[in-house]
Parts: sequence; C-alpha cells; structure tokens
Amino acid sequence: MTRTDLLRDVRTTPRRKVLISGAGVAGPALAFWLNRYGFAVTVVEKAGTLRDGGYPIDVRGTALEVVRRMGILPRLQDAHIDLRRLTFLDRDGSEVASVNPHTVTGGVAGRDLEVRRGDLTRALYTAVRDDVEFLFNDSIDTFDQSGHGVDVTFHGGGRRTFDMVFGADGLHSRTREFLFGPEKQFHRYLGYCFAVFTMRNTFGLSHETVMWTTPGRAAALYAVGDNDEVHAFLNFAHPEPPFDEFRNPKAQRDLVAAVFADAGWEVPGMLAAMRDADDLFFDGVSQIRMPRWSSGRVALVGDAAYAPSFLTGQGTSLALVGAYMLAGCLADRDHAAGFAAYEHSTREVVTVNQEQVGEGDATLFPTTARALEQRNDMLRSLSTMPSAEGRPAHSALTLPDFMPMT
Repeated sequence: MTRTDLLRDVRTTPRRKVLISGAGVAGPALAFWLNRYGFAVTVVEKAGTLRDGGYPIDVRGTALEVVRRMGILPRLQDAHIDLRRLTFLDRDGSEVASVNPHTVTGGVAGRDLEVRRGDLTRALYTAVRDDVEFLFNDSIDTFDQSGHGVDVTFHGGGRRTFDMVFGADGLHSRTREFLFGPEKQFHRYLGYCFAVFTMRNTFGLSHETVMWTTPGRAAALYAVGDNDEVHAFLNFAHPEPPFDEFRNPKAQRDLVAAVFADAGWEVPGMLAAMRDADDLFFDGVSQIRMPRWSSGRVALVGDAAYAPSFLTGQGTSLALVGAYMLAGCLADRDHAAGFAAYEHSTREVVTVNQEQVGEGDATLFPTTARALEQRNDMLRSLSTMPSAEGRPAHSALTLPDFMPMT
C-alpha cells in the first residue's frame, strides 16, 4: 500500500478516538498534532482550570521548530522574559560572579526562548481549544485494555472507550503507575529537592536572578520583569527522595523550613513568604528512565516517560518534541507500529539530553566547601567569556515531515 493509499484510507475511515491525561505542556501539544492528523481528541485534567503563572521555562533547539510549526512562535516571542544577568553570592552575601545567563544554561541569546510556564500552556490551549474536548476537574480512575480498545472509568463517574490513551501527566504520572507499576522503579533521584513560589519583589530586581549558595543549599530570587513579584527558589541536597512529602504540602513546607532554619541572606524572609504562598511547587530533582514508553494501546509522553530534571533545562523542550514525534508516528500507522516508531525515533535524543546532568550542571549546587570553591572559580572564569552557542543536545533531532495533515 502506498503512502497516498494510506492517507486516503485514514481520511475515509472513522476518526480514531484518543484520550490524553494531562493539560500541561505535553498533553495539549500532543492534542494539537493528533487533531491535525484526523484523530478525535479528548484531554482530561484533574485541575479545575489551566494553571496560570508558574516558574519560567525554556524552549530551545528542536523545540523551537515545533512551536513554529504550531504557529505559536510569535506569541511566545512576545512573552520572552529576556533574563539579562545571573549573579552568584557567597555565604555572607558578597558577590562571587555576575554572568550572562546563557553561559550557564547553554542557551543561545536572541534565539532560544524563556517564558512563564503559564504563557506557554495558554498558547498551547488556545491553539487547540476549538478542536479538542477538554474535561477539567476530572481524571482517569481505571482503564482496561482487555477488549478492542481502552475502557476508561473517570473519577467523576463517566465511562468511555478510546482507541488509545496517552499519559502526559508529569513526573509522578498515575497513568504510568496504572500501566507499569510504582514510580520508584523508574525514578532516578539526583540528590536534591527544590521549592518554587512567588513573593513580593522588595529587592529592586529586574530581568535578573540572584543566587546565594552554601554547601548543600541554594536560594535564588528570579525577577522575570519589572513587576512587583519575584520567583523564589530554594534548592537543597537530600540523601533520599522524600516520597511521603510529594503529596503533602504541609510536610513540604516543614521540610524546607527545617533545612534552611539557620540560613542567612534573604532566606528568613523567603521562608516566611513560603508559609503563606498559594502557588508552592515542591519536588525532587529526578529523572524518569524507562525501558519502554508504551504497553498495548497506552503510551507515555513528556515527563511521564522521560523527565530529564530541571538540571538539564530540557523538560519542556523534550515534551514538545516528544509530542510532535508521537503524533507523527501514529499519523498513518496503527498503535503498535506507531508506538514502536516513536520509541525508535525519539529514544536517542531523550538519552542525550538526560545525560547532560553528567556534564557539570549539578555543580551549580555543590554539596561540599571544596566543590563550592571550585564552582566559584568556574563562575569567575565564565564572567569573562562570551555568550554560549548552545549545546548540541538541544538540537540533536531534526524534525521529520510526517503524513500531510487533514
């Protein structure tokens, strides 16, 4: 059968019905492309609405081509934060070095984007909301693949059958747990935890980040513009992943407060603000590494399948690229062949980006006094270097052109 015959067959047969769990980044991006290839798409999201605001995220390398093809690149360019300075402080608050952020992140000035997470999720949602069904304030309760499709029971009580189901529900994916078992077997903990929240900008910061570090602890204030809020970031070494705290906000606040109880600089005020913050996000610095990303008619995408950790700065970009590749591989294939093609085409770029954590990123958060001094020496040398030219891992995949869209 020729490709033209396949395309004609796809367009004359009933639309395949698919369900995506998660309306963050990977979910709406996957919905966009699947809809373009003729699928009938439903997205279920446990939150009552899109999460607004949020910490800044990066869109780099190959992912820039994905958002260009989606038609949302101009909107994201308008939302670009344009961080201009990254200043590192010593224990006493004195300056260690002030550098161009791209020399640390591996980004490319004038090309790569940094936007608030909410700006990206709104752009993705706007691109699909008229063509895709969204079920907010609901989630998958159970699914069964014993029949000819996937029989899904929703937490809200509904029951429906889909041709395929996709887990785009993040690092602590319930879809992955339903499919493959407990997270611990795929969770590669990198030795740190972090908390992010917003607080008042009483520091006079603008388009910059200031980071205070002692062995095993770091605190940062991130001003994305000239407004009256900053993103507060608290990162600390922790020997084991605190699984009990992942779903307990009070325990998260108690743990962070205990770790930073004797810290100096602006940390006491940050801890006070954290107690009252209504947007606290806490997690371990971890990766998800899996031998396969699908089983039967269910597949995973984004952090649910291959979270690279914030140390790589590539979580969002991999989610966008993975969604594009998964949808394209299914455009003219059945689920078994499509999922196999997705793994074959995407595994290498995922691995290359996950392995960036072995190339010095974690040294920004040293755990010993000697390592901290070595990091500071590195930063002082970086302060005299030109902006980075980008890391090869960011563009390790050239996007293929898939079947013509409907």
